[in-house]
Order: sequence, then C-alpha cells, then structure tokens
Amino acid sequence: MALLGIDLGATKLASAIFNNDGKLIHKENALLNNREGSAVGRFITGQISGLLDFAEVKGDKIESIGISVPGISNTGTGTVWAPNIPGWTDYPLLSEVKKSAGRIPVAVDSDRACCILGESWQGNARGCRDAIFVAVGTGIGAGIIVNGEVLRGSHDVAGAVGWMALNRPFTNSYIECGCFEYHASGEGLAKVTRQLLDSEKDYNGILKVKEPANISSHDVFEAYEAGDPLADKAVGQAVVYWGMAVANLVSIFNPEKIIFGGGVFGPASRFIPAIMEEARKWAQPVGINQVSLELSGLGSSAGVYGAAFLALKNLNKM
Repeated sequence: MALLGIDLGATKLASAIFNNDGKLIHKENALLNNREGSAVGRFITGQISGLLDFAEVKGDKIESIGISVPGISNTGTGTVWAPNIPGWTDYPLLSEVKKSAGRIPVAVDSDRACCILGESWQGNARGCRDAIFVAVGTGIGAGIIVNGEVLRGSHDVAGAVGWMALNRPFTNSYIECGCFEYHASGEGLAKVTRQLLDSEKDYNGILKVKEPANISSHDVFEAYEAGDPLADKAVGQAVVYWGMAVANLVSIFNPEKIIFGGGVFGPASRFIPAIMEEARKWAQPVGINQVSLELSGLGSSAGVYGAAFLALKNLNKM
C-alpha cells in the first residue's frame, strides 16, 4: 500500500509517494510555468495520473491521495482560495481530482495545516499534541495543532498569522497582507530594506549598488553576513517581529514546540535564539519556559509529507 502526497506552491508542484510508515519511495518536482486557473487543476490531475501509473508499474499501488494548497481549503465545499494562483478564488479542486482518481480517496488541506501534520508525523513535532508550525516565506502562515488535532476555525481560516497586529498606527499597506507579514515575511524583509535605503541617505554599503526594486530577502541576508549595517537593522527589526509573534502564540496556545520553516528559515535559522530572547520580553512567563523553538526537521518537504499524512488519515477514516 502507498500514499501520494501533492504539495502545490505558487510556482511549482511537489509530488511524492510514501509507504504507510512515512518512508519516501519516490519524489518529483515540476514547475507551473505561469499556468493559471483551470490549467493548474489539469496540471495537478495530469501529474496524479502519471504517478498512479508509475506506482502501479513499481508494485506500489496508491490507496489514498492528499493535497496541500497555498491558501484556504474549504472543508464543506472542497473548493480552494489560493491568492497566488490566478483564478483560484473558489476553485473546485477536490471534485476535479476525484474525477481522475476514481475510487481512490482524496483529501485537500491548506499548506500551513499540512506542514504541521508533516512535522508531527515525521519531523520535529513527533510526539507533540500541541505544536505550531510558522511558515515564513513570501508570506507568513501557521499550522496549529491543539490536543492532537489541526485547529481550523469556524470557516477554515485559523492560522492566518500574517495578519497579526504587531504595530501601530494602522496603515493602508497592511490591508493586502497583514501587519506581521508586511514587516517580517521574505517579501516584507525586502520591503523594509527598500524603505531604509530611501530614508538613510548617507548609507553607502553593499545594498546601495543594487536596484531597489530587485532587492530580495536573499540579498538582505547576504549583506547581513558581510556585516552591512543597513541589513543588520532590517534583520534586527524582523527578529523583533518574529519574537513578538512567538510571544503571542505562546500566550494564546501554550504549545510544546513552535517550529519555524519556509524559505526564510533557511538563512534565518541562526536567529532562533535571538527570537526566543525577544519573545521572553512579551510572553506569558510560565508558558515561554514550557516551549521550545526549533527549525523544521523536514525543510522544504514538510508540505508534501503533511499531504501524505493527510491521505493516511483520510484512508483510516473510511
């Protein structure tokens, strides 16, 4: 028996076959190549059909399919809202996949939920009944497990921590992505750096020679490692926001672990002790001494592992 996990991102699709014990059997990555709307759905079903045939030939018959999506998965309707996939405001992904999957059960959930499920199955949250996965990439989201179950909220939006209010006054720049995400996501770190470049006219460091519109978080971390003072300031501000967010999550949920993942962690993993130091200033004092902050044990594969575990859970329900 085998499980198929699918992890859809904004630009690529990761697919992997696992056995029921979580052993990775086969993995593939494919670029979306600017596909939009229903073309993305057809691309996913095409990948699934190919992997079903591949597994059959190898003697690893797939019994269940799980899919991680970059947005909100509506459990009641099977539709998906994914802001980074043009045309996916209410896309009927579950019904589309079921057409090609036949009798194989299919389950769909958000990427943040799948990341914490992957970590609880095969990563650094194994054995935890209360844990949080904070994904910091282009945006910010959190998968939250409470008493062993994913916290979904009344309409599947729970975990949208990028909208945490961590600064004032409110500005219109927070409308699109939220305060926390605006300041401390990968894109947010680049935005903050551009603002600092505009305001610090006497700066003549590494980032001065770059076209401001093209500065990425990678550039900021690279400059930080080289001792650039403006990059140091931008990263220092992000550490404060990450620490405040940790404090809020600890005070509300009292988790055993908070796990950082996504493309920014990565290069930001070295700041986890500094994030904890900042969090201690703000958090409930008992709870902050009961939590550990850790880096993802599965890295960029957390979502696809979680999708496979979603498939396993769905199979066990039947």
